[in-house]
Amino acid sequence: MQTYEMSERQACRLLSISRTIFRYAAKLTDDHEITQELLRLAERQPRWGCSKMVDYLKNQGYDWNHKRIRRVYRELKLNLRRKPKKRLPARTARALAVPEQSNQSWSLDFMSDSLSNGRAFRTLNILDDYNREALWIEVDTSIPAERVIRVLEVLLLWRGTPHQIRMDNGPELISQRLAEWAQERHIELAHIQPGKPAQNAYIERFNRTFREEILDAYLFDDLQEVRAITEHWLQEYNTIRPHEALRGLTLHQSPSAPASHNVQNRIHDLAIGPSSRSSTSTHSLRQEWRN
Repeated sequence: MQTYEMSERQACRLLSISRTIFRYAAKLTDDHEITQELLRLAERQPRWGCSKMVDYLKNQGYDWNHKRIRRVYRELKLNLRRKPKKRLPARTARALAVPEQSNQSWSLDFMSDSLSNGRAFRTLNILDDYNREALWIEVDTSIPAERVIRVLEVLLLWRGTPHQIRMDNGPELISQRLAEWAQERHIELAHIQPGKPAQNAYIERFNRTFREEILDAYLFDDLQEVRAITEHWLQEYNTIRPHEALRGLTLHQSPSAPASHNVQNRIHDLAIGPSSRSSTSTHSLRQEWRN
């Protein structure tokens, strides 16, 4: 206006803006009080998100606009951090068919419980899908991927190599180490779809029985007690317990019984030789391996 010697009214008319807009001066908002309240609230309630903080401040009598609170909240970078989900390869659904013979398909799963002192422990359950024979139950406070491989290596000596092992997507079961081991042994790891435990129904049904008859029935004081009771129950499960899937027969009465006897013979032959077959039990061999 000074350069062209124009009045304010003439300049605003030339630029097609109102004189009110020309004279407007932005007022800087003081967000100091909001900042202090949000910081104090975030320190007391670290898991509260923005919406909950807005509701809390409103209930305390503050009349701040929710958009203004959210703006300050973001400037302070108080957003809750979300744990990213694991990216898994695409899992295809497979029909849960009954294998035609033993050692064709095994199922594997983990369970957890706690001792009387509150210390947590886990179990690794392995089942033959053909005749529902419980091959192994490993008990310890931690069972990483290397421990899983050790157990499977022993079972391969006992039973031979299965065509596939069905399992879920736990961290131990999707490890690169286990995948490399399975590739070396030419075993297919059949991972089920996430959130679909029914696709591993054989071991899930076994887990229910093990939970009801052992884990929920006893109050354990130490891991040795868990292992002893589990081992005794496992022997009964595989020898005298009738199975609905076998039409009320035990494993020894079913057509798959010879496989179980062959397994015991192989265990004894590999461990101490065929001459000592009658004097050694599966239980003692497992105890020797654990020790």
